[in-house]
Amino acid sequence: MQRTIPLLLLIPLAACAPEPQVDGAMLFQQDCAACHGADAMGDGPFGHQLIRQPPDLTRLTERAGGTFPRNYVMSVIDGYHRDASFSAAMPEFGASDLGPMIVVEEEPGIGTPVPARLWALADYLESVQR
Repeated sequence: MQRTIPLLLLIPLAACAPEPQVDGAMLFQQDCAACHGADAMGDGPFGHQLIRQPPDLTRLTERAGGTFPRNYVMSVIDGYHRDASFSAAMPEFGASDLGPMIVVEEEPGIGTPVPARLWALADYLESVQR
């Protein structure tokens, strides 16, 4: 007789699965550098052809008063936060599949699912702040 494991017993094992490793620098070069430049300073080759030059992404922390605005950055990349100041050339990356989710714990015991690619891009942008 074959024994089966109840599905509920497998759920905790899925929670222990390793989080997907995503390279934010590679994603930036692949998806953002054409407009924002390889160094994220807003001087990409395609960006020069736009009516409005893409912003210098290395100054996000400075413009936000000294704290990296992670939630704002992710909402802009995702496409959730868009106002009249945004160029229509900026893709809404959330409109496509951003891949597997990770759970980010901002407060002990409170986790928020975030696409791993989105989190990795925000990590990369935080790392290039001047």
